[in-house]
This record gives sequence, C-alpha cells and structure tokens, in this order.
Amino acid sequence: MQETAANFIRLVEIITRLRAPDGCPWDQKQTPQTFKGYLLEETHELLEAINHDDADHVREELGDLFFQIIFLNNLYAEQGRFTLAEVLDTISAKMVRRHPHVFGDQVVKSEQELRQQWHAIKAAEKGPNAPPKSALAAVPKSLPALHRAQRVADRAARTGFDWPDANQALAKTREELEELQHAQSEGDQQRIAEELGDLFFALVVFARKRGLDAETSLQTATEKFIDRFTHFEAQIAARGETIPELAPEAMLARWEETKPRSGGGKKV
Repeated sequence: MQETAANFIRLVEIITRLRAPDGCPWDQKQTPQTFKGYLLEETHELLEAINHDDADHVREELGDLFFQIIFLNNLYAEQGRFTLAEVLDTISAKMVRRHPHVFGDQVVKSEQELRQQWHAIKAAEKGPNAPPKSALAAVPKSLPALHRAQRVADRAARTGFDWPDANQALAKTREELEELQHAQSEGDQQRIAEELGDLFFALVVFARKRGLDAETSLQTATEKFIDRFTHFEAQIAARGETIPELAPEAMLARWEETKPRSGGGKKV
C-alpha cells in the first residue's frame, strides 16, 4: 500500500510539474473543454485492451486513463473549484453510504432488494424537496448511441416496463423492419431514418432479453466483416483484379469464395 501511495503521489507531482510555468507548452494550454476528447479516446483504448484480454496492454491503458483523470482534476483545482482530496473523499463517502449491507448492519436477501436499497439511498441523498426525475434521466446523452440505448432499455425494464420474453421482443423487431420496408417503398428519407432508429432500438431490447450485450455483438460482427473483407481484397489482388472494375455478379462470386468453411459462418 505504501508503494501504491508513493506512486500515486509521484504521478500527481508529474502532472503539476507539466502544468507549471516552465512545464510543457502542450499541457499548459489544456482546458477541461479541450481535454474531453482525450479522456474519451483513452477510455475506448482501455476497452479495446480489455476486449483483447491483454494484461500488459490493460495495465498501460489504465495508467493512461489515471493520467487523464488526475490531469483533469488538476485543471479544476487550479481554478479553485475543488481538490483531488475532496474528489477522493466524496467518492469514498458515497460508496460507504450506498453499501450499508457491507459497511453497516443492514441485510439484503436478493439482487432486487439491493437495487431497491440503492435507489432509496440515492433518493434520500437528493432530499425530500428534490423534484421527481424520470428513471431514464441519469443516462448520459454523451454515451455512444448503441450503448446509450442499452442503458435506457435496461433502466426502463427495471421499472417493470419490459417485454415478457425474448420472443415477443423479437416480434417487435420484425414489426419495425416491416415499417422500415414500407418507408423505403415510399422513399421518405426522414421516415426511413426514423424507422431505422426504431429498428436499432428494438434489436437492442431483444439483445437485453437474451442476456446479450448489443455493443459486443456489433463489435464481433464488424471484426468478422473486416477479416473477411481483408481476405476478399487479397483474393482480388492475387487475380490481378480491382474491386471497382468487377461486375456485380463477379464481385458477389468472389465474396462467396471468402465465406468461412467451418464454424457455421454465414455470409455477411
């Protein structure tokens, strides 16, 4: 623990030095607004490392994210808004307060009771005079669209607003697809966009009912397409052909040749 504390303090000191008058010009010019993009980028790099289950890469990206968070805190501390000590104290107090079954003598017998307790504590924190909020209000608008849809669908389901089973959720996706096809036949671009969004959301709800993560499913499908397309490109080049010069029938034939031969692969 002493080594961890010493390394944490060293990182704080490094960031302070970078922001000093004789520090790094790039670090000196950063503001909370200019820094938002870097924070998001580092978060996604960490997620990718986790997806690859590469411990060395995860360790490196965790370090990058720690740097981003402490750097951002430093920007606000310089403005006298709050300190790192206050941030750490706030989150520690919140976690202890919201886990009375761990740090107190309260007993919970199920995950449902745990959720009810969590929401009751959050409501109490806001006080009796706080205006009522939608169950969906806490889902950040800045989340990527697919991930945000998953969070919204999950929170709505917690209130009891949910399909009884996955089959009915799947039936809804068929209904939305039919509406999209109808909009396509009419050529109404605005309605096509609306129905396409409805179909995406219905698929997210179906994924949740099946216990699947829609984000992961789409990432897997994208990677599968990339692998197959890369093989497709190599085959085309080996024949001395280029994609633009291929007739649609020839392109489809070449694409079919890249279909996986095992594992039940399907045409993308």
